[in-house]
Amino acid sequence: MINKTNWDNAAEWYNELVSDEGSDYQKNVIFPNAIRLLSIEKEEKLIDIACGQGVFSRILAKSGAEVFGLDASFEMIKFAKERSKGIKNLKFFNGDARNLKQFNDNYFDVAVCVLALQNIDPIENVISSTSRILKDGGKFLLVINHPCFRVPKRSEWGIDEKKKIQYRRIDKYLSSFNMPIKMHPGYDPSEITWTFHRPLSKYVELLGENKLAVIKLEEWISHRKSKPGKRKREEDMARNEIPLFLAVLAKKIK
Repeated sequence: MINKTNWDNAAEWYNELVSDEGSDYQKNVIFPNAIRLLSIEKEEKLIDIACGQGVFSRILAKSGAEVFGLDASFEMIKFAKERSKGIKNLKFFNGDARNLKQFNDNYFDVAVCVLALQNIDPIENVISSTSRILKDGGKFLLVINHPCFRVPKRSEWGIDEKKKIQYRRIDKYLSSFNMPIKMHPGYDPSEITWTFHRPLSKYVELLGENKLAVIKLEEWISHRKSKPGKRKREEDMARNEIPLFLAVLAKKIK
């Protein structure tokens, strides 16, 4: 049995970290690309699964769609509501992404789950529940840390001095496993969250089993550039070639 993660303990820290606009990678890489992929229309109903304190939900609401944010953490939802006062087309719910029992079948046009599936177990029920609440033809966008290159505590950067390149070393990939991660380094070291590594094939397999056909797959690199110095060339080359995030857009089929 996996130890249960309590995100309520990290809610205040996470709320300050993300703020109203999102973290550096969220603002510059994840959110703009996700919005581009979704092409949201005003009349659509949209759910942000595991929405945290609602930063992406608020961005989605700017499209004019009817947006629902859901998270298992009471504290996260409290912060989401506080930061979203006055936004009429945005509602938040406390609930489990693994059953989504608050919502009827075939209700939503779009579902998103951004940087959360890697922290949820089991994900089989998340995928099946998402398919249930989506209309036929509805879209599901999932974004995760790239499972091929960002394997928790089983991957790292290295430098090949002879070839003058920076490379990514991968020690474990095909096996699924869980790993404890400190929620917020520098605070209480006993407070951890669990991250769950799964190979890319696992995600595609579960989508297919739940009538969700992959229609687009993108790999997103870092927007950052190294400062002038000995390693700048190697670091920038690696950033441009080794993606940080994986985005999968699927469509529900009959």
